[in-house]
Amino acid sequence: MTRTIRLLAPCCSLLALTTGCVQGPDYARPEVLSNAPGSFVRAPEGTTTAPAVAAWWTALGDPLLDDLIATGLAHAPGPEAALARVRQARSGISAAQAANLPAVSASTTFIHTDLPGDVLSANRRLSGDMFNTGFDAQWEIDLWGGGQRNVERAKAMAEVADDNLADARVALAAEIARTYVTLRARQVSTLALEGGIPLRTRILRLEEQRRAQGASSDKELEDARAELAIMHARVDAIHGEVTILKDALAVLTGQEPGAMGTSLDQGGEPENIPLPPAVMAIGDVATLLQHRPDIRRAERELAAASARIGMEKAKRFPQISFLGLVGLGGPNAGDMFESGPLNNVAMPRLSWSFLDFGRGAAAVRGSEAARDAALADYRGKVLAALQDAETALTRYGASRTIYRHRMEAAAHHERIYQIAIERAEAGTDTKIAMERAYVTRSDVWVASVNARADLTLAYIALAKALGTGWDATAGN
Repeated sequence: MTRTIRLLAPCCSLLALTTGCVQGPDYARPEVLSNAPGSFVRAPEGTTTAPAVAAWWTALGDPLLDDLIATGLAHAPGPEAALARVRQARSGISAAQAANLPAVSASTTFIHTDLPGDVLSANRRLSGDMFNTGFDAQWEIDLWGGGQRNVERAKAMAEVADDNLADARVALAAEIARTYVTLRARQVSTLALEGGIPLRTRILRLEEQRRAQGASSDKELEDARAELAIMHARVDAIHGEVTILKDALAVLTGQEPGAMGTSLDQGGEPENIPLPPAVMAIGDVATLLQHRPDIRRAERELAAASARIGMEKAKRFPQISFLGLVGLGGPNAGDMFESGPLNNVAMPRLSWSFLDFGRGAAAVRGSEAARDAALADYRGKVLAALQDAETALTRYGASRTIYRHRMEAAAHHERIYQIAIERAEAGTDTKIAMERAYVTRSDVWVASVNARADLTLAYIALAKALGTGWDATAGN
């Protein structure tokens, strides 16, 4: 054993001398928005720069929607696959860390030697066989930090997998909410349109009577028939959309199409379309960069690319590895099963690809180019995310205004309809004019319902643009 220690001493001394010789750049998060404002300057009415809430859908106040999103996050294939990739990436960290440690295994070894005497300072040529059973250890000493950079890269890629999982959750929650709100809007529209069929049927009968009396033209009669046919077509189309949307919700929550059954049928009132809160928290630029999973993923990919440079640079320097054998044995195979003195063999090895005709330098240049590409991609992701958020903010503000105007228009047409009733009862206008005022009122009311849904959809799009929908402290 003393001989083994003497052979290891130079290796340990060299390792001590080269501590800190880690190759490659030390990574630092890039400052890509040094001139960016502290907050969104075009934040519309109804928003605040307070930090956004992770589970933004709870602010809609719809327990059924909360349950659907919870089910989807727990059982949908997308997040499940992303979670499996997280486990896979995290195992890569353990593998990279273990690669820097000695590997010890049980082994049975046969060694045949035929060496000149001057190799081991002997007086005669040495030849013979040795059988050994015991343990062997292999260790490549990380002199130049290649192994350390490999661990850094593995950790960065594990964080990339975490961000992929967060991105999958953000997208899924937004898609479930969007589909649910669209379904509710279609259900409300369906009831309104179905209620308009008897009304348009009455208008058609009145037009037929007026035409028989010569009080109207063929065109007015055909217009009434066309309106009734169009109404039937719109109702049939929306019925088909409702079925498609229910099946989509089933799939998004990890169930088979048709699994929703009648659980979502009670949705014919406008109040069943959830509205966003009066004030929505949107955070600022720093919050956006912290929360958007796609930005976080691009930044971690940049860190991994930076670590790759150090790995490639370390390969260009001399590498020292060590192989050691400890066990029982002798010149005969039977000696491996008899107790006796331990055999110790230590074999340090120095290797250096100093003449590789530029392959190592090319690998370094390639890793640097990959780092530059990752940096450009990161900058692009940041700018695209800011544009996405600004666009979503603008649409959200516009949707709030449009919804308010639609509600005002609905109130005005309600009054117009009441005036038409009064005029018809007073005999100053026809009954058919009253019926048409009702039709117009219904159409405007449906438009206000759609505006309500559009406002909530704009809220969902804004929440997605801000990267909310996951919690960094929840173990993603």
